[in-house]
Amino acid sequence: MHGRAPHVAVVGGGISGLAAAHRLRMLLGPQARITVIEQSDRLGGKLRTTELAGVRFDVGAEAFLHRKPEAQELIDEIGLSGHVVHPTDAKASVHAAGRTHQLPAHTFMGVPASVETVRHMLSSEGALRVEMEPTLPPVQLGGDVAVGTLMKDRFGPEVADRLVGPLLGGVYAGRADELGLRATMPQIATLLDKGVGSLLAAAAMMMPAPPQPRAARPPVFASLSNGVSSLVDKLAEVAKPEIRLGLPVRVLSWLGDGWRLEIGSAATPEYLECDGVVLAVPAPSARKLLHEIAPQVSAAYGKVEVASMAVVALALPPGTVLPQRSGTLIAEGERYSDRITPFTAKAFTFSTRKWAHYGEPVILRGSVGRHGETALLQRSDADLVKAVRNDLRELTGITATPIDSVVQRWGGGLPQYGVGHVDLVDTIERGIADVPGLAVAGATLHGVGVPACIATADAAAARVAAHLLGRVRR
Repeated sequence: MHGRAPHVAVVGGGISGLAAAHRLRMLLGPQARITVIEQSDRLGGKLRTTELAGVRFDVGAEAFLHRKPEAQELIDEIGLSGHVVHPTDAKASVHAAGRTHQLPAHTFMGVPASVETVRHMLSSEGALRVEMEPTLPPVQLGGDVAVGTLMKDRFGPEVADRLVGPLLGGVYAGRADELGLRATMPQIATLLDKGVGSLLAAAAMMMPAPPQPRAARPPVFASLSNGVSSLVDKLAEVAKPEIRLGLPVRVLSWLGDGWRLEIGSAATPEYLECDGVVLAVPAPSARKLLHEIAPQVSAAYGKVEVASMAVVALALPPGTVLPQRSGTLIAEGERYSDRITPFTAKAFTFSTRKWAHYGEPVILRGSVGRHGETALLQRSDADLVKAVRNDLRELTGITATPIDSVVQRWGGGLPQYGVGHVDLVDTIERGIADVPGLAVAGATLHGVGVPACIATADAAAARVAAHLLGRVRR
């Protein structure tokens, strides 16, 4: 680098890319040149706040885990602490086997810690299966296993279909039969590896201790009053990167002493030379860009499947009465009371009930699409709004005509943590460790939530900064 200021390119302008840019600025100082390149026309990735009937409303990630420290620490660091809000105490529900029930307490991602907590959601046979699970031969995981397979083996089909499936569908837009235990429920997998032979016992060990008398239990989730994407806006302001929007990165090449990125259209490409690169892009893009540089890493990214989904946001007239719940998850394969019509939505969030900072009008959002449900998402926006309104009427009886609606489609952006995902990530991280001045970040690696993405961004920025500051001994 010979005395000139280092230049780092961050590919991807989502939360992972912007958090990496911020951390690079902290580590490399004000002289460093940091360029964020984003192929779409805006920053934020899966964080998107839009206007709905004049209200700022999230149509991407709407909250983050507060128990994981990374998001809260970053928010404190960049001066947004005053905007943190927590959900009300409205409880979530699940619609399964034709009925809506409060989501049971004392379950871990739907895995029950005792039969009493889930009895109201199961048939008497289903409840007996849960009760008898500890008497089965101890679980022997060995490698990885599909969550749905393990649940059905241990508890029968009802826990998988009515509890675990809807919860995993909400987090990953995936199916329990396709998602791997080790990546989606690592805590449970660790306990089983240590010889806890029963799923019921493992879930019981995951339950938080009861709060001390008069002590409030800390909130699980948080959001930002101006929308979650205000985090991205503030990071861009604080990190002061050069921001290049609407430009795909087509080729990444190692020059022997630095990197060259070919960006823009194939017909009229431009070239950017830099000392270090953070790739904070979804798996399909990482696969393409790493094909020449790190073929094994590229191949591992190629094995990560992605799902698409859509969020349908509705603003209803002031005074419309929502259920006294924060939202409802809908089990796969549920039908209307006519026993014929399938539900289109996989979940509703009753945003006005869930978050106290929303006033009038009454707002809510429906989520559509699980891994593989491509036909659903080929419908027009108008059709999706109509289908979600019909689902809302069936679930809640609400027939009010919306005063505004927004359909936000998320195409191929949600990584599926399949069986063996942890091993793929290990292959990716070990392979990248051999490449000088290059690091990867994002939702593909260690979790799809905001805190997990920030953690990968911090690690990626630290790796590239260490290389640039001459601390990496090759």
